[in-house]
Amino acid sequence: MHPATAKWYDRRDSVFIEFCVADSKDVKVNFDKTKCGFSCIGGTDNVKHENEIDLFEAIDENESKHKRTDRSVLCYLRKAQPGKAWPRLTKEKAKLSWLSVDFNNWKDWEDDSDEEMGNFDQFSDMMNNMGGEDDLPDLDGADDVSISFFHLLYSKIKATTSCGKL
Repeated sequence: MHPATAKWYDRRDSVFIEFCVADSKDVKVNFDKTKCGFSCIGGTDNVKHENEIDLFEAIDENESKHKRTDRSVLCYLRKAQPGKAWPRLTKEKAKLSWLSVDFNNWKDWEDDSDEEMGNFDQFSDMMNNMGGEDDLPDLDGADDVSISFFHLLYSKIKATTSCGKL
């Protein structure tokens, strides 16, 4: 068993973790109040990957979600205390060889803008035309959390991801 390579970044109300495993199968993501567990079988050589993360702060496990693509598994962790910055992903300060900051998606909170939400309709159409596993919430009655999650995925599709091109 090997830990999956992962990148993470912080937002005002959430934290994102991207587990970089191509062609993943048997994906399991468990959200607890203070932990995130990930496991899958990945690649052409069917390597078993497993990660257990003791999180820096508590999350709302009922509002946290994940989405599998052919290149990675993206996890959205809803912070229990929105607006509180996470200086690191893990409770302990130890450096984990498989975990790094996703500087491509990291941004200062002062840069937050509402104009990004204008891309939501375009992204919604794109999601409807995409195939693959879909464990995302239905767009009917979508709340701010869902819209933020869809916006993030739109950004991932539009740009090069940290795990490679989509």
